[in-house]
Amino acid sequence: MMHRPACLVALTGLAFGVLLTGCATKSAPVEPSPPAPEVVAPAGGGESAPGDDVERLDAEPFREEMLDVELAPEILEEDLDVESLNARRVLRTVYFAFDSARLSDEALATLEANARWLREHPEFRVIVEGHCDERGTTEYNLNLGARRAAAIRDHLVRLGIPADRIETVSYGEERPVDPGHDESAWSKNRRGEFRLVRP
Repeated sequence: MMHRPACLVALTGLAFGVLLTGCATKSAPVEPSPPAPEVVAPAGGGESAPGDDVERLDAEPFREEMLDVELAPEILEEDLDVESLNARRVLRTVYFAFDSARLSDEALATLEANARWLREHPEFRVIVEGHCDERGTTEYNLNLGARRAAAIRDHLVRLGIPADRIETVSYGEERPVDPGHDESAWSKNRRGEFRLVRP
């Protein structure tokens, strides 16, 4: 059997140990870290507050009212109650000449439009109110208001509105829209008004 010199055995063992140590301590290559994000100043030149890019927990919640008014759906007349319709005056007022219950051409045109609305909304009834200016006695004005309301009712019936959908009442001079004591006020008070009601 052949004997190797002791120094050769020692050198071989040393080289093998270094090789093993080198393999054990060799590490994976280090990945380069990503570059830091570029900080862009907000428009206007001010400094950005910390967390500007994070949704704020105390932010005001979205509401439809924030939309432009043009985007909001239109309110339909059918969605409104009687009081709202009366406040909007969907049925227009008819005006009369002094001491008269005759319907003028302008009054007839107004009644045409009112009758059209009533035909399109058969779920409503209407009360026709007759009004007068302050001149004349209380009794005379109550009678004149009744004749004005009747003239309006009769014409609405001629335009196709069933008579059982129309009620009349006279207030005479008791409910003026203008409290003045001249022709400007009186011309506004000689009128027939409409109040919608549900059956």
